[in-house]
Amino acid sequence: MSAPVDPGTLVPQLRAICGDDGVITDIAQRRTYESDGLTYHAAVPGVVVLPTTTAQVAEVVRLCAAHGVPFVPRGSGTGLSGGALPRPDGVLIVTSRMRRILEVDIAARCAVVEPGVINLDVTRAAAPHGYYYAPDPSSQQVCSVGGNVAENSGGAHCLKHGFTVNHVLGLEIVTPRGEIVELGGKASEAPGYDLIGAFIGSEGTLGIATKITVRLLRAPEKVRTLLAAFPGMDDGGRAVSAIIAAGVLPSAIEMMDALAIEAAEAAVRCGYPSGAGAVLIVELDGPAADVDAQFEEVAALCRAAGAFELRSASDPDERARIWKGRKSAFAAVGRISPAYIVQDGVVPRTALPEVLARIAELSARSGIRVANVFHAGDGNLHPLVLFDDSLPGAAERAAEVSGAILDLCIEHGGSITGEHGVGVDKACHMPEMFTPEDLETMAWLRAAFDPDGIANPEKLLPTPRLCGERPGVRTGVHPLVASGKAELF
Repeated sequence: MSAPVDPGTLVPQLRAICGDDGVITDIAQRRTYESDGLTYHAAVPGVVVLPTTTAQVAEVVRLCAAHGVPFVPRGSGTGLSGGALPRPDGVLIVTSRMRRILEVDIAARCAVVEPGVINLDVTRAAAPHGYYYAPDPSSQQVCSVGGNVAENSGGAHCLKHGFTVNHVLGLEIVTPRGEIVELGGKASEAPGYDLIGAFIGSEGTLGIATKITVRLLRAPEKVRTLLAAFPGMDDGGRAVSAIIAAGVLPSAIEMMDALAIEAAEAAVRCGYPSGAGAVLIVELDGPAADVDAQFEEVAALCRAAGAFELRSASDPDERARIWKGRKSAFAAVGRISPAYIVQDGVVPRTALPEVLARIAELSARSGIRVANVFHAGDGNLHPLVLFDDSLPGAAERAAEVSGAILDLCIEHGGSITGEHGVGVDKACHMPEMFTPEDLETMAWLRAAFDPDGIANPEKLLPTPRLCGERPGVRTGVHPLVASGKAELF
């Protein structure tokens, strides 16, 4: 177990490592780091450090390890599962000052970046050479590549191009013991065990990425974007099924329901067709001849499924207007609800109509509104559970609806997360997806990297203490799965 050491006692040594301006002890300033995007979980960190080099990160981690003090890595703080929730007894290691793009190697079709580099800035650096970085979370203008690695972030275009794990070639990491280790490199494949794959999506429990080599893709010859408006979600769902069944693989297929459209209109005036019960955004990229032919096929399939209005975009300005409402959807919900939970689950595409109908039933029965925004092409749902946190019991009812949506995803052969991670928010749902033996194996892997259990404790895997303190959470936490410490085994 981590020692009950006040991280404040380490402050002089932390200042010696990161400088006076790289250590935050003032309570008001520390409060600005008390949560990530999942704001209903909050804790003021014991101390905040902002290193600027790999060497500084390693020294800070070694200091934590020597004193048994837990540490939590944090990037831009845009995560939505509480993965970067700090600890009052720990050190919050913020990588936002490590923002250098170290290299853009067009010959090797890759870029080498520090973890604090903003996602979209990678594409901006590669664009003059005719390349781009494919993973594109909706928060790509503010989220960091290091955070994307921690959560294995996706985005609208992961249907065709894949998630972060499909675009990382190499990592420099600082282990929980403070060692600097290189995994992979610029080569497309590395021999041996896939340690890069294990690290990506580990949510800071296996260490901190301090240098990331990402794959760059050639910019497509042509991109065309279609907005289709439907009377209801069922009609849009039929269009999605028809497009996939026809063998067309768009780079993105996104859907929003009427409530999500209402929020987007209130926030950014996106101008989607009036009276739409659902809108579908379909984007195609590739060789011009293929894109044009597939675009006509997709448009015909949408009309056949009941689309009452189609809009197309073939230039960047028109494309940006179509995407504006979808990209702003999460934040836009704040215009129509004082509080909300952003959920993230996955179901097979074929289960979408039934699951969406069940979500509507949950909403009607509970009196809790749910706005649906999702990556329709791969079944990654993002239900937004709306509630008024000033009303007694509303937050609890919203949490019950949110949890029930995850139950639906598992019931239909899906997952409790597609791209937002598990963090602290969903750790107690893990036993629903995995057997005790599965969880034990994950804990063994975690302990191999972090035998002292100080790297982002009580995240990702369920613990008896964490789950026992949360009323109404799932049971079945395996007794061996606590903090990932080696001595538990």
